[in-house]
Amino acid sequence: MAAVSTVGIVGAGAAGLALATFLADAGVKTEILEKSQEPSSLGSGITLQGNALRILRQLGLWEEISQHGYAFNDLGLRAPNPQGTVLAIVDDARTGGPDLPATFGMYRPKLAAIMRERALAAGVVISYGQQVVAVENLDHGVRVSTEDGQSRDYDLLVGADGIHSAVRKAIGITAEPQPTGMGIWRAFVPRPAEVVRTDLTYGGSCYIAGYCPTGQQDMYAYLVERAQDRHQQKDATIMAELAANYGGPWKEIRQSLVNGAPVNYTHFTAHVVDGPWHRGRAVIIGDAAHSCPPTIAQGAAMALEDAAVLAELLIGSGEVDKELWEQFHHRRAERSGAVVKASVQLGQWLLDGEQNADVPGLMGSLASRLVVPA
Repeated sequence: MAAVSTVGIVGAGAAGLALATFLADAGVKTEILEKSQEPSSLGSGITLQGNALRILRQLGLWEEISQHGYAFNDLGLRAPNPQGTVLAIVDDARTGGPDLPATFGMYRPKLAAIMRERALAAGVVISYGQQVVAVENLDHGVRVSTEDGQSRDYDLLVGADGIHSAVRKAIGITAEPQPTGMGIWRAFVPRPAEVVRTDLTYGGSCYIAGYCPTGQQDMYAYLVERAQDRHQQKDATIMAELAANYGGPWKEIRQSLVNGAPVNYTHFTAHVVDGPWHRGRAVIIGDAAHSCPPTIAQGAAMALEDAAVLAELLIGSGEVDKELWEQFHHRRAERSGAVVKASVQLGQWLLDGEQNADVPGLMGSLASRLVVPA
């Protein structure tokens, strides 16, 4: 019998939907509280590494998801010259095992829709327009208060509500994401025929120029620069100007930008909650507990792994006790912390202009950890 009968989850992102589905499949009454008024249709592309695909397969979603994205098993490196010369094509680590692609790109809103439908089919209740304002630990449960004056009691509350987590703040964890010094332009554009994997260009007008195919017709492209105040300049013109310095597929990408492709600009931030991620019967997972720059594309994977491990422990344990929390923290803190550290380190090497950085060594060491299931 599961350690809990009712669970409240704050946030309808990947971590929240995955956890809710695992628990509902096991007969746990599960409700997601989402502050948005309706399902979000915003977003561009998402890169999913093999260890993320492993969790999605556990949810029974891989077959459907595989029809709505673009899989590849290698990584390209290009020169920052007008030709976009291909310098190398290297095998990418298959962190989900040999029977899953190394990397899979897809349209982020489509992934969210597939996961949402799976959760609803399992019996998960998703309540929209529910902004959490307070969390109170009870003797054998937790009480959640929302902005509309309602309150709900659960056996357990999970904050899967992202980097600006309301649950994290409500339970007294003071860690907050900190800027790393980089900013990123993203655009969702038609896929040039030449784009069949992620290619990265280091140097030129930006620190990194890259892209990821998300389907037969589309992809997302990104440019990483030193963080700037772009709040009044979030249009495709500036990204197009930066893209003009790169060759190969970037010529077509730039034309899409000139034609008005939607763009987004954000700053890189990172954080890891030091110490336990729970307070009483409330716990945080995913970006609420740890966040990192997308330099190694492991953010979604870490969030999904958090959800899978927590669900496994809750379903397989007789009660929510010290042993359960120690196991959860032992299995998740060091692993996710290593991902955050590596992601930040890669960016810092670029900021510092480090010429002798051991990028292959760092990535190889991390991949050898991630190929082992969480």
